[in-house]
Amino acid sequence: MTENNLTQHLSIKVADWEIDKNDLRAIRLKVFVEEQNVPLELEWDEYDNTALHFLATLNAKPVAVARLKPDGQIGRMAVLHEHRNQGFGGQLLQFILQHATQNKINSVYLHAQVTAINFYEKHGFTTSSEIFYDANIAHRAMLKKIC
Repeated sequence: MTENNLTQHLSIKVADWEIDKNDLRAIRLKVFVEEQNVPLELEWDEYDNTALHFLATLNAKPVAVARLKPDGQIGRMAVLHEHRNQGFGGQLLQFILQHATQNKINSVYLHAQVTAINFYEKHGFTTSSEIFYDANIAHRAMLKKIC
């Protein structure tokens, strides 16, 4: 870890969609729409109003987001490009899993981009489907039992 990383402070919170919407949307727009070419009309959906959102900030600057739907689906997990491979995604995922455990959610699932499967496997998820395409990106369903 570099000296610069030692002075950085990652903070993760359960976000309020109405209050934190601009930060949540900005990261998703940058990662999914701009980097991965997900059509804008596919990025925003009816679940944004009902899902539980998570926001990670580094020295008060938003760097990562995710959401947890009431049915246990983790989704829209994104870390800004310049903050990847520093453990922030893992910290965010562990925070979500801890929240799910505290709220007695027995299992969680997600639709992982194929390039992220190893990341989720390291956190105890197992694949539960063949490859399928969402927004022209290869995915596989993954599951993790919690309780």
